Amino acid sequence: MFKKFNLFNFGGKDIGIDLGTANILVTLKGKGIVLKEPSVVAIDRRTGAILATGHEAKEMLGRTPDQIKAVRPLKDGVIADFTATQLLLKNILAKVCQRYNAGRPRVVVGVPSGITEVEERAVEESVLQAGAREVYLIDEPMAAAIGASLDVAEPTGNIIVDIGGGTTEVAVISLGGIVISHSLRVAGDELDEAIVNYIKREMNLAIGETTAEEIKMEIGCAAPLVTEETMEIRGRDLTTGLPKNITITSAQMEEALRDPISEIIDVVKSTLEKTPPELASDIVEKGIFLAGGGALIRNLDKLLSQRTNMPVFVAEDPLDCVVKGTGKTLEDLERLKSVLVNSRRHR
Repeated sequence: MFKKFNLFNFGGKDIGIDLGTANILVTLKGKGIVLKEPSVVAIDRRTGAILATGHEAKEMLGRTPDQIKAVRPLKDGVIADFTATQLLLKNILAKVCQRYNAGRPRVVVGVPSGITEVEERAVEESVLQAGAREVYLIDEPMAAAIGASLDVAEPTGNIIVDIGGGTTEVAVISLGGIVISHSLRVAGDELDEAIVNYIKREMNLAIGETTAEEIKMEIGCAAPLVTEETMEIRGRDLTTGLPKNITITSAQMEEALRDPISEIIDVVKSTLEKTPPELASDIVEKGIFLAGGGALIRNLDKLLSQRTNMPVFVAEDPLDCVVKGTGKTLEDLERLKSVLVNSRRHR
């Protein structure tokens, strides 16, 4: 249960966190984004001690000996490994608090709108155990909309599509609240998995998730590119068991990503179909806003626009929208207090 608190009594060292499946971002009130690292932790199995976090730990994925465990402790936007998440958060908060003399901060955390109360309590408990004094949650699509500079407090409709690592969050927002939302556990990780499966099925080659992510960022696309691009990759030949190099094309990756991207577009259309008419007319005029790392998939905005017959815009710095939103909420609490209150599950 959340503690009662005075919305106007947040100190100058408040911290906002985007606790993402793929990346963890931290903003400090008055400083902006002060930390951005992959949500990966490497732990010594024998002692339980942290060996590495962030970029260093990510490089260990799939490469560790038995005594070292390198994991992504969050899956589908929620905590999958509670102990590893606690260790990761403790390490991250310690870095920020020591560097900026933040003491025991109050923390606002962006969470997927579709998580359960049990999952909410797990997030809250992890942040408290990591050293926070008080913890409050805000729905990720609300934070993303604020971070994308949408005026969420006005009596007009906005729609935000936040495609993160573990979840795609679609929300229609008006008057500081979420009118309708859908949370789909198809996002960046599933796009990577689709690439892994496609290359295994079509090319008889095994690749890891890190390679798949590199392919997605390099030549991934939702619709054919004007000029087809190629990329050379290395994996393990499933017939011989030996390393092998092959060249793949952007057209092949468009085919590989077709199904999960169709699922994302379908949930956007479903949300639009259930939107009240007055808000729908606002959205037709304003368009759809994309945030999160998935917004960077090339031609996704064009394909979504074709499928919905609406303008689609990619937010500035889409990877940072959620954490920017937590920071803006902290900086403008008098105007946005209803956003935080309405975003909490417990009152």
